Amino acid sequence: MIEIHSLTKTFEKIKAVDEVSVTIRDNTVFGLIGTNGAGKSTVLRMISGVLKPDSGTVTVDNIPVYDNVEAKKKLFFIADEPYFFANVNAKAMERYYSGIYENFNKAEFYKYLESFNLDKNRKIGTFSKGMKKQLALLLGICAHTQYILCDETFDGLDPVMRQGIKSLFAKEMEERGLTPVIASHNLRELEDICDHVGLLHKGGVLLSKDLEDMKCNIQKVQCVFTTVEEELKALSGMEVLKKEQRGSLRTFTVRSTREEVAAKFAAADTVFYEVLPLSLEEIFISETEVVGYDIKKLILG
Repeated sequence: MIEIHSLTKTFEKIKAVDEVSVTIRDNTVFGLIGTNGAGKSTVLRMISGVLKPDSGTVTVDNIPVYDNVEAKKKLFFIADEPYFFANVNAKAMERYYSGIYENFNKAEFYKYLESFNLDKNRKIGTFSKGMKKQLALLLGICAHTQYILCDETFDGLDPVMRQGIKSLFAKEMEERGLTPVIASHNLRELEDICDHVGLLHKGGVLLSKDLEDMKCNIQKVQCVFTTVEEELKALSGMEVLKKEQRGSLRTFTVRSTREEVAAKFAAADTVFYEVLPLSLEEIFISETEVVGYDIKKLILG
């Protein structure tokens, strides 16, 4: 487990990270969401031990990370723009990383290179941005660390390659308990992969919750009531996060369980009602609007 407590980092007069505290549980996919400049990359670099925090702590399985080889053996960090040595090919990078990570799986690495159509003998400098990102991800996966920290993992990858990497993450999680930590400015990219999401804004954590908990506790209902009194009856005791109306059709986003919503609306006199599934985007919009933020401006542009 990665535990981050009151993490702070300032560059000159700019506070890039401000009192960040989150817990990343093992064998889950943790998504770190935020716009450019929100502090995502700085947080990942402090988790990986590349940067020293001004204050606060980062521990991996209760071991402090910074300047600690034993903790860093458990981590593989992939930057937004992966670094490779000049004039080298994938074979040379494999030799380098297999010398650092004792569990690096060479056979698996070359098998994945073939699957992703990456030439092991071609100089990496001639690779496209997407190919470099794929190579970095394959090196990270084959290093067989407990945690892989990915900054803008899917940026530059086409939809097929994105799905391929997500499938690899799922396979490694099932087989050996890999824990991916993925930073992204795009909420939609992480919708189908994350178990827990933290939202960073101006260096601080605005929200950090399990997706399953959020999905279970926020519901969207479309309905038509026969009277205003029946509407009040159905909504009594529930926190209404959002209400929309088009003619007689009403759409409510409420904080409640699906079972409670269904029971209350079934007991009211309605022309019809339907409990609808919520997207990750809709859940975050609802959660952040409650605390006075507009995630559509923060994340969705």
